[in-house]
Amino acid sequence: MIMNKYPFDSRNPLYRTPQGAIAEGECLRLRVLLHKDTAARSVFLVFKNDNESDFHEIEMSPAEQEGNYRYFQCEVTLSEGLYWYCFKYLSDYGEFLIKKGEHSLGFICPEGNNWQLTVYKKDFSTPDWLDGGIIYQIFPDRFFNSGKKKTRVPKDRYIINDWEKQPEYTQEDDFKCLGNDYYGGDLKGIEEKLPYLKSLGVNCIYLNPIFEAHQNHRYNTADYMKIDPTLGTKADLEQLVKSAKKYGIYIILDGVFSHTGDDSIYFNKHKRYNSVGAFENPDSPYRSWYTFNDSKVGYESWWGVPILPEVNENDPAFTEFITGETGVIRHWLKKGVKGFRLDVADELPDQFLDNVRKAVKADSCDNYLLGEVWEDATNKISYDKRRRFLRGDQLDSVMNYPFANAIIDYLQGGNSRALIDIVLEILENYPPQSIKLLMNHIGTHDTPRILTRLGIGHADNTDREWQSLQSLTKEEYKKAAALLKVGAIIQYTLPGIPSLYYGDEAGMQGFGDPFCRGTYPWGKEDKDILKFYKSLGKIRRGSKVFASGEFIPVHANFGEIAYIRQKEDEKILIAVTRWHQGAQIEIPKEFENAKVLLGEKPNGTTLNLSPYGYSVLKI
Repeated sequence: MIMNKYPFDSRNPLYRTPQGAIAEGECLRLRVLLHKDTAARSVFLVFKNDNESDFHEIEMSPAEQEGNYRYFQCEVTLSEGLYWYCFKYLSDYGEFLIKKGEHSLGFICPEGNNWQLTVYKKDFSTPDWLDGGIIYQIFPDRFFNSGKKKTRVPKDRYIINDWEKQPEYTQEDDFKCLGNDYYGGDLKGIEEKLPYLKSLGVNCIYLNPIFEAHQNHRYNTADYMKIDPTLGTKADLEQLVKSAKKYGIYIILDGVFSHTGDDSIYFNKHKRYNSVGAFENPDSPYRSWYTFNDSKVGYESWWGVPILPEVNENDPAFTEFITGETGVIRHWLKKGVKGFRLDVADELPDQFLDNVRKAVKADSCDNYLLGEVWEDATNKISYDKRRRFLRGDQLDSVMNYPFANAIIDYLQGGNSRALIDIVLEILENYPPQSIKLLMNHIGTHDTPRILTRLGIGHADNTDREWQSLQSLTKEEYKKAAALLKVGAIIQYTLPGIPSLYYGDEAGMQGFGDPFCRGTYPWGKEDKDILKFYKSLGKIRRGSKVFASGEFIPVHANFGEIAYIRQKEDEKILIAVTRWHQGAQIEIPKEFENAKVLLGEKPNGTTLNLSPYGYSVLKI
């Protein structure tokens, strides 16, 4: 049966099987559907590898006819790479192209886009332990202070004794300055809160940097082989790992390898260390890590920030230090951590990423390698080069900013179909091994708190002083909290792994750095939002459909969305609306007597959703 009358639809198995990215050597069948009035004599697949300049053509064979339409089809097998394709046919009227249009449908037109095909290495595999799970991201200084006495803490740190105080946003003098305020959150504090994290359904903790550094964010690494003294010790980390495993929770660390701190054992610009630093001595063993020049600061730095001198990742000495047998990555993996999230992965060169993967997987294929990439990671271009992050030699998966942006755009008034299109595009482009491990967040340490974004909006053109004074009004908070629930349901039920930024489940507010990095409000949580997140965690961890289950769109109209997640004999329907007046959605008949896991019950095949309403149904 013909589902529609478009010449091609890359998201429909009638036209393309298998769906999505394919393995090298796997047979791909493509079919084009043309009306008899086109008078097509010959039909061709037109394609090229991204590395090539010229397109190739394969003639397609006539296949079955249905009414006034006929299929033309071909089969191809391809080597690993990124490909682009369209179709061409010759008729009594001339030569015509079939190009990609809206919703990935094919249109007969002279101009347009080509479809993308990702072909990954046939031995590409990723861990299974996180599939269907939940990630919890922690900015360590701000989560929980165990009260354990710390040693070796540098005296030039500004220690905050008021846990509820807003983070510093001004630079008053050399001592009390932005990034130098510490609240004392530590590894022992995280260990104490493991039962709480378990109650949220968490099975993976992603820690922002924990290595010794001299700002509270610790992205300016001072010593890769030491735990920052404010957080605790190596023994504390090892104990956290052991305790977490008892709760079925694994730990991944932040790997910051594109730059170090200027105040580090390697660069030693401020002479804090007894080491022979690269800044002060041309004979330093670390000198080749950096690029020195005649600029004002005298060296290349990350995005021009002087405290972050850039490293030459492919320098043999640096590569060995990070990825070698006794290097940084394998050192910490042997302490029991389960993997790394790579900071600014799209700024790390391919050769270095290849070496990072080898180091991460050397002792266990179950170790997880996640990358920070803000765009579609399968066709990303950085430094004038197409990247190959997800083809088998580099990352397992990436932070899913396309989903995050699509969800937030939808909640702030965007069209439902646009959200579904972005989901389907990622599912079409990404390997299934990577899809199951996508880090689906709606807020991180790099973005405003989700409640603030939904209640006030962006603050790109405002200064930190203005941001420091903002707090949601009662009405703004009420609306933002309602929208947050809608967004969280989507985040928790799309393909991939939801990542909950610490405190979002407690109702935390704040614009960007440093206001999105406040302290967790222990004892003052929004109990309604917290209860909601615990319910979501229970649903997710109790349903097999969220572990690589199929995604089936059902409805997308202006402000309403409905879709099904399915695996084997289990199906869950998710329906939401961002409308303040509610919405009515027709659902498949098989769900009219379904079990209500969350939200509203259907009336027959009709769901009458309340304002900002939702329903999660299971059969």
